[in-house]
Amino acid sequence: MTNNTKAIILALVASVSGVTMNVLLKISLDDVNVYTAGFLRFFFGFILISPFIFYYQFQNFKTPNLKIHLTRGILNIPMMLLGFSALKFIPLEQIKAITFVSPIIVVILSVIFLKEKIYLIRIVALIIGLIGVLVILRPGIVSINVGAYMVLCSCSIWSVVVIITKFAARVDSPFTILSYQYTIVTLLSFPIALYFWQSPSIDTIYYLICAGIAGTIVHLCINTAYKLTDLSVLQPVNFSRLLIASLFGFLIFDEIPDIWTIIGGLIIFSSILIITYRENYLKKDIAKHSIPIKL
Repeated sequence: MTNNTKAIILALVASVSGVTMNVLLKISLDDVNVYTAGFLRFFFGFILISPFIFYYQFQNFKTPNLKIHLTRGILNIPMMLLGFSALKFIPLEQIKAITFVSPIIVVILSVIFLKEKIYLIRIVALIIGLIGVLVILRPGIVSINVGAYMVLCSCSIWSVVVIITKFAARVDSPFTILSYQYTIVTLLSFPIALYFWQSPSIDTIYYLICAGIAGTIVHLCINTAYKLTDLSVLQPVNFSRLLIASLFGFLIFDEIPDIWTIIGGLIIFSSILIITYRENYLKKDIAKHSIPIKL
């Protein structure tokens, strides 16, 4: 089996796991608030990776980028709460379609903060992506659900996190980055969850344990996939998230897929492909390090 084949399989597993996590959280939010669900999702994920932390005798926490990891962890809190809250307001496929704007925002931030050059092809791609967002939201034609704003805000914060992560990734391993993320988010979200605590049922605890496992699988699979092949190979696979979310939303929540969301998602995704292949052609590292799957 070639590295490309392995990477594609891992990316598909990550896509299914990511949507599965969202489904489990959406079900859990019928029983507990987002503060409780968000904390328990990361807490159970932290428990899952704890054996590996002990196995490596905490060596994974050695880093010169402590401030970067702390900043990243702090930003993960509003990103998580906004993203998870949106699950209560809009269908799964619309959430996944809107999250495709993250790579586009990353490119904009790269130009602003990393002083990357703005090429004409990038401008065209960004305009195409904006058109895709307008097709999904259709402002002035339909009222924009508050959930859509939540997803857009969450994606914007995540894009800042991605830029920050690029600096840490120069010297830190993916497991070190993951360990700090799970540790800091768990610790910081605990007092918030405690203040707004709602005791989950046994079923909800089970769903959140599975959500923690699914979210961790996403990180591990996609990080490994990006090591095995170029992002240009994986980007078409990532679009499966929208299709899987549409299927799960229909089968589990009776959400009828919105044709405008599908069309808008395709438009946004086409702009991502343009950016990805262009960066690959220029041998840049923006696309390779800046388009992970958002949780």
